[in-house]
Amino acid sequence: MPLHLDERRNMKGVKAEAVAEAHANDLKVQSRYGVNHRSYRVDEKKGANFCLVEASSADAAARVHKEAHGLVADEIHEVKQG
Repeated sequence: MPLHLDERRNMKGVKAEAVAEAHANDLKVQSRYGVNHRSYRVDEKKGANFCLVEASSADAAARVHKEAHGLVADEIHEVKQG
């Protein structure tokens, strides 16, 4: 399955605890869309969040986030493991 990296920028004041909660919500709904969230990262200083996701498409990855917590990505890129 294709691997995608999504990123959210301009999240001033973002806290790791809040992103962990959002990620937990992603995990609850991901199977509805055939998606597998592999990991996430938070940069509190820069106000950014990144998720590594196995999904058939960027749209499928985006639908999980929209349903789980409403925090959609600024950009989603298909990437290769390397």
